[in-house]
Amino acid sequence: MSYRVCLVCMGNICRSPMAEVVLRRTLEERGLGGRVVVESAGTGGWHAGDPMDERALGTLAEHGYDGAAHRARQFTEDWFDRYDLVLAMDRDNVANLRRLAPTGVEVRLFRSFDPGAPDGAEVPDPYYGGREGFEEVLTMLETASEGVAKHIADEIG
Repeated sequence: MSYRVCLVCMGNICRSPMAEVVLRRTLEERGLGGRVVVESAGTGGWHAGDPMDERALGTLAEHGYDGAAHRARQFTEDWFDRYDLVLAMDRDNVANLRRLAPTGVEVRLFRSFDPGAPDGAEVPDPYYGGREGFEEVLTMLETASEGVAKHIADEIG
């Protein structure tokens, strides 16, 4: 039985697929890859079926990650039963997910697992900016992924 994680942003072409690729590698490096399924989705469906944003893909590739297989998907209410952990990139997506979530389901911010981040820290949306925003996002994702991996390791023993 696998532990299942879904990482969520708005359109599933920038932040959450980058987080998926980064977290998957972090878990592999800690020997947890075979025990954890990492996926991503967006709260909006307008990019469903699209590949990752080229700037996100390029930033990942420059740092040795491969996100070429990604295709955007939309998170739907029935998905909560599939996942042990649902993490959103920002407060707007936390709110969107909580509106869909059954009572008692916890949705957290991805950066809440970064011990150096302030309370309520978000992963900013780099979509409307330049390439430097994607670099900044990658750094945040790598740092928070360490904390997420530790949390998952504690959860699954």
